[in-house]
Amino acid sequence: MPRAHRTRSAAARRPARRQAQWTPVGTSEQHGQRVVVIGGGPGGYEAALVARRLGADVTVVERQGLGGAAVLTDVVPSKTLIATAEWMTLADTAPELGIRDASSPAGASAAMRHTIDLAAVNMRVRALAAAQSADIRTRLDREGVRLVAGTGRLEGASRVRVDAGAGGTDEVLDADVVLVATGATPRVLPEAVPDGERILTWTELYDLTALPEHLVVVGSGVTGAEFAGAYTALGADVTLVSSRDRVLPGEDADAAQLLEDVFKARGMNVLSQSRAAGARRVGDGVEVALADGRVVEGSHVLFAVGSIPTTAGLGLEEAGVRLRPSGHIEVDKVSRTNVRGVYAAGDVTGVLPLASVAATQGRTAMSHALGDAVAPLSLRGVSANIFTAPEIATVGFSEARLVEQGVTYRTSMLPLARNPRAKMQGIREGFVKLFAHAGSGTVLGAVLVGPRASELIFPLTIAVAQRLTVDQLASVPTVYPSLSGTIGEVARMLHVAPED
Repeated sequence: MPRAHRTRSAAARRPARRQAQWTPVGTSEQHGQRVVVIGGGPGGYEAALVARRLGADVTVVERQGLGGAAVLTDVVPSKTLIATAEWMTLADTAPELGIRDASSPAGASAAMRHTIDLAAVNMRVRALAAAQSADIRTRLDREGVRLVAGTGRLEGASRVRVDAGAGGTDEVLDADVVLVATGATPRVLPEAVPDGERILTWTELYDLTALPEHLVVVGSGVTGAEFAGAYTALGADVTLVSSRDRVLPGEDADAAQLLEDVFKARGMNVLSQSRAAGARRVGDGVEVALADGRVVEGSHVLFAVGSIPTTAGLGLEEAGVRLRPSGHIEVDKVSRTNVRGVYAAGDVTGVLPLASVAATQGRTAMSHALGDAVAPLSLRGVSANIFTAPEIATVGFSEARLVEQGVTYRTSMLPLARNPRAKMQGIREGFVKLFAHAGSGTVLGAVLVGPRASELIFPLTIAVAQRLTVDQLASVPTVYPSLSGTIGEVARMLHVAPED
C-alpha cells in the first residue's frame, strides 16, 4: 500500500479531535464576571480587551481620555515631536550626500535652509494624540466595553465609586475584579512650581507656539535626554543640567558617553554634577538656581526629574492594598495586589516604566483573574529604547548588572561606521554590543546605538528571550548591505572554537 494512502487511513482511524468552540463576547457562562478598570492607558485598555474576550462585563473609568498619559501627554506626543527633530538631524547630512536645495547656494548648510514652525509641529502632535485616543475608544466600543468618564475610587475590594465631576452623574460600580492602572505624573519640585508658560513639565511643552530661544532642561535621564536632543535638533539653544557625572546615568556607559559626545558636538551645553535647587521667572525668561550657587539663565526651563505614581485619593490604603514607601502598588508576577480581586498594572506599580510592560501586566492580570492560561511576567525579553539621535536600544542584562551578579560573560562590540550600509547613509555614530555567557555562549544582553535602533533590536530581543546562543544568532544570514549585518558579525566574534 502506498505510504500516502497508509497515512490517510491511519489518520481516519484516529478519534476525531474536539474542535475549539468560539464563544461570542459577553456570553461565557464560565465567566460573566464584572471587571472594573480604573485608568484607560495601555495597561487599562489592553486589560479591558482581554477581559472582554474572556466574557467579562467590563467597565473602564478614565478621567483624562483613553490612552492615558502614554497617548495624550507622554509617549505619542513626545515621539511625534522627536520624529520631526529627527528629520532635521537627517537634513543636516544632506550636503554630504550630494543633495542640494535649488533655492540655496551649493555651500549652504541644511540648518540654514530649514526652520521649524513649532506651532504647526505642536498642532500636529496634539492631533495625532487625539486621533490615537479616538482609535482606542472606537476599538473598546466595538468590543462592548462600557466607558465611564470620571475619577474612580475603591470602596473596599469589590466596589468603585466614580466621581464624574461638574455636570456629570456619580455612580457606584460593583466588581468581582478591579484593575488599577492610573499611571504616574511628573514630579514637581516645590522650588520650581510649573506655570505652563516658562517653567514646564513635559506634559506642557505642546502648548508652546514658538521655539524656545534658550531651553534649560533639568534632568539627564531618559526624558530629559530625549527632549534636550530634540530641541537642539529643532534649532533651540539647550543647556542640560545633570546631577550625575554623565547623561543617562542608568544606561550602558559606552552608549551614554557616545550620546553625550554627540550632544556636545551639536552645540548643547551639558552641565555635569550640577544639581538644580529651584527656578523662578524673571521678566521674559527664567533663572535656574544650582545647589552650588550658580545661576543658569534661559527663556524656558523643562523639569524632567522623574515621576510619582498616581495612587493618592484612590482608596487603596483604606481597602487594605499594600503600597511601597515610594507610593507604588505592590504586585506579584501576575499583577495581583495583596487584596483578593484587586490587581494593578503599569507605572503605578513601578515595575518598569514602559508602555509595553504596562500592556503586558494588564493582559496578564485579566488572564489570571478570569482563569485563562497565563505565564508570570518576565522582564528578560523586554527591550527598551531611548528616542535620541542616535537611538539607544537595550535588552536583557546590562553590563553593570552582569558584573554586580558575578556572571562570567564575554562581550564584543563593533561600530556602525564600519558597516557598508551605514557608510552609504552617512551614519557615523553608533555601535552593536553583545554580552554572552562565557560557558554556554547564550546571549545575555545587548546594546544597540544608531538610527532606528528601536527596530534593529528585535532580532536581539528574540535571541535573549529564547535563550539563543551567539552561534545560533550568527548562523542566520543577513541581507547585504544592511545595518543588521553588524549584529551577525558581532555574534560571530563571540564564537569559541572547540578545543583539540
